Amino acid sequence: MNTNYFSEDHELFRSTLRDFLQKEVVPHVDKWEKDGKIDPAIWTKMGEMGYFGLAYPEQYGGMDLDFFYTTILLEEMQRVNSGGFAVTIWAHAYLAMTHLNAEGSDELKKKYLTASISGEKVGCLCITEPFGGSDVAGMKTTAVKVGDEYVINGSKTFITNGVYSDYLIVAAKTSPEQKSKGMSIFLIDRETKGISATKLNKLGWRASDTAELAFDNVRIPATNLMGKEDKGFSYIMQHFATERLIMGINAHARAEYAIEYALGYMKEREAFGKKLTEFQALRHKIAEMSTRVEICKHFNYAVASRLDKGEYVVKEASMSKLESTKVADEVIYDCLQLLGGYGYVEDYPLARMLRDSRLGPIGGGTSEILKEVLAKMIVDEKEYKPATQ
Repeated sequence: MNTNYFSEDHELFRSTLRDFLQKEVVPHVDKWEKDGKIDPAIWTKMGEMGYFGLAYPEQYGGMDLDFFYTTILLEEMQRVNSGGFAVTIWAHAYLAMTHLNAEGSDELKKKYLTASISGEKVGCLCITEPFGGSDVAGMKTTAVKVGDEYVINGSKTFITNGVYSDYLIVAAKTSPEQKSKGMSIFLIDRETKGISATKLNKLGWRASDTAELAFDNVRIPATNLMGKEDKGFSYIMQHFATERLIMGINAHARAEYAIEYALGYMKEREAFGKKLTEFQALRHKIAEMSTRVEICKHFNYAVASRLDKGEYVVKEASMSKLESTKVADEVIYDCLQLLGGYGYVEDYPLARMLRDSRLGPIGGGTSEILKEVLAKMIVDEKEYKPATQ
């Protein structure tokens, strides 16, 4: 146990969570991967266990726990070996719900956040657009105020939970002439007329439903505006730090699990009369991979600790995602190689893990974009400031 960050209570939570996932999730993962969605029953089961309320206020049914409970949830979900299941859960709990908790009115939180924590409602976050990618400031979706309503038109893509969610957190331009400064955030109930979703067929994360969404004259109450009008860009940027750190933590956890699995295989597999663990080249490969992952893990824990204290860690979170996802991709690739032909067989976990891991350097801001973000902070000395309500 790493006593710098994790207490006995943390480790008890980890043990309970691991048992829950082994019982309620692992036996169903292969079916969910084939179906392209998880069983809706798992939402209420996880809600009953309190897993959606770890980081949220007690007044809405949460537990208001420190970020290392979230870290444990993320790490343990990677051991399930379904990036699709994991992202379905954390996109709800830490993308949609993060905005809802931070910017939503008390009325919206009573209706949607409470139900999100219990698992009765599922949310999705809608930012990326078909022709925008990582260019958040260049989005085309608009929200025009008409009386006591907003009318929303536009499209979004690569939206996790975009097909089966109950509500959508949507970014749209309220003052297009102001570019990034004219963006706002809204909550849209799935039952609202004018929303259509098309499911995307992906290389990995196959247990998650990922959609392209269209909004055709979608009318919502003005009270569904979250936070202040035209302040949406700063809200998005602020929460990107959490999202990127989450993806960094996911990366070190899946890489660690890949090494653990590969090492277990090597201890049993013989070639030329000895175990694979006795070959110096392979032993050194494990040592090298483990070192890289351990460095990422401890950096991520340090950033998580600072985030938990309320520090604005956009630079460090971007570094976390940039490096950890790169290391995970390379480590999992090498772990698959250590299994030889069996690594290429779907009955073994490395094939799926390799596909799922590849999204790491793409989602939540591509590695190329993150390098430019970091260059602006390091080279140009640009300062990013947290949003103010």
